Formats: sequence, C-alpha cells, structure tokens
Amino acid sequence: WATQLGRKQEAEAAFKQVITNHIQSYYAWRSAVQLGWDVGDFSTLRQSSLTVNWPTVRPELPVGSAALKELYQLGQDQDAWSLWQGEFQTRLKPTVPQQFTDGLFRLAMGEYLKGISLVETLEDRETSQEQEQYQKITEKPAYWQALYPFPYIEVIETESKQRNINPLLVISLMRQESRFEPNITSVAGAMGLMQMLPSTAAWVGKSINFNDYKLDNPNDNIKLGTWFLAHSHRVYEDNSAFAIASYNAGQGNVGKWLKGNQPIDLDEFVETIPFGETRNYVKQVLGNYWNYLRLYNPEVGQELVDFFAQE
Repeated sequence: WATQLGRKQEAEAAFKQVITNHIQSYYAWRSAVQLGWDVGDFSTLRQSSLTVNWPTVRPELPVGSAALKELYQLGQDQDAWSLWQGEFQTRLKPTVPQQFTDGLFRLAMGEYLKGISLVETLEDRETSQEQEQYQKITEKPAYWQALYPFPYIEVIETESKQRNINPLLVISLMRQESRFEPNITSVAGAMGLMQMLPSTAAWVGKSINFNDYKLDNPNDNIKLGTWFLAHSHRVYEDNSAFAIASYNAGQGNVGKWLKGNQPIDLDEFVETIPFGETRNYVKQVLGNYWNYLRLYNPEVGQELVDFFAQE
C-alpha cells in the first residue's frame, strides 16, 4: 500500500523487513520482486533460466557413530539405515539433533513426506534448550536443503526443457502436491508426484500420444504433469499466478474469477482467490519456488548474503 501511495522509502523498508523476518515465505519473494531483484515475477517465471547448483556433497550427520556417518557420506543408505535403527534408541522422545538426523535418513531412503515432516516439526520444540538447538540447526544450509530436497531432478530437468518451462516451478508444485511421494492418492483420486486425475492424465496422454503410462511411475507422472503445467501456462499467456491456480482449482473456476477483471493486479488476485485452499496453494507453490531459488541459485544466494550484511 505504501508503494501505491508513492511512499517509496517506507515501502522499501517494509519489503526489507519482510525478507529479514520471514525469509522462507511467499511474501519474501514478493518483496524481493518489489526491490528489483532478479527473482522472476508472475509473468516471467515460466521461461526463467537462472542458474541452479544442486549440492553434490551430503551434510554431516549431527549424531551417530563414525561408521554411521561414513556410510551415509558414501551413499550406502541401506547399510547406514540399518545401523541407525540400532543406534537410535529414543524414538519416542528424540533429541533435536536425533530428530534432524532421522529426517535426513528418511530423505536418503526416499521417504520424503516423513523426512520433511520430521525436519519441519523441529520448530515445535518447547524447552529453551531445544529451541536453542533448533536455531543452531537452522543456521546450516543442510536444514533448508532438507526442507527443499530435489528428488527426480534429472527427469524434471529433461521434461521441463522439452516443455519450455522453468524446472523450479515443476519441483515447487510437486513438493506441494505430493511431498515427492510417488504412490500417494488424494481423496479426489488424483495420483502420484504431480497429483494427476486419471481423466486429466488420459487427456494429456492422448494429446502427446503417450498412452502406455502408469501414474504411480515417477517418470510417467512427471512427463504428464509437466506437460499439463506448461499447457496451463499457455492458456493464461504464461501467467504463473493464473496457471498454478488453474492446476489446483481448474480452468473453469479461474475463468470465472477473471471474467471482466482484466487488467488485474496480480498480488490482489492471489489475495482474493475465493477458494481458501487454492489461495493457500498458490502461495505455497510460489513460496516453494522462492526457497528453491534462494537455496540453489548462486546469484540470489549472493544477493541475500549482501542484503543481510547491510542489515
């Protein structure tokens, strides 16, 4: 509102405060956009081609024997997991470092829903000592990388390139849809990593001559879902706010919301989406995008380093 009133300094201070206090939020991304950072916007996200550096070295486990840590670093996940089962004797009441370690192991074993949940709920610890331990963990890149992992990245990048869509949008939507669980099914019947309805998948499959698929197969689901996300962008002239809302609520509903409302303020559109689930969904997906960008894009990462050095 300060921007709209022409109070530039007041607006800039507010945007900077949002980034400082709510770094992981959708609103931090919107603030970065308003501050002129090269982080994409609603109309440019689809074809954004920012550099992404995925980590190649695993984080050091905070607890566990030397043998356990070595097996984990070597990627001997099954052996490391078996050893961890013997060492982790306080499952009912784990310490903060133990719960974080368990979360890292769940991620390594492909249990992304459980792993992300274990890391997310660390912030709910109640004692001052636990909160201090939690805060120390959040200062490490490994904490954020555990919250925003990058499974299936090779097929995501391949399909994204073929469909001319930003791979960070695909992985951000996938994180929100399924937490990377390939066998998950919603109450509405949507299936797999990108939560494709069987009827939608059949239509997409026919459109791209890809009819021999299984929705619980990660490669197949990503192929179908990425095409559909790109299609949703084409329908709305590459506007990601409309496309993501459509992916959740359907083109019919988004069409009703937009009828007679062009041109439209996109921030206002997001805030006034009639369906609470869809409104939250759009913010979550774009918040995911921002977090993947700030964690894995070196330019945005450096922008944040410089920003906090000045604060």
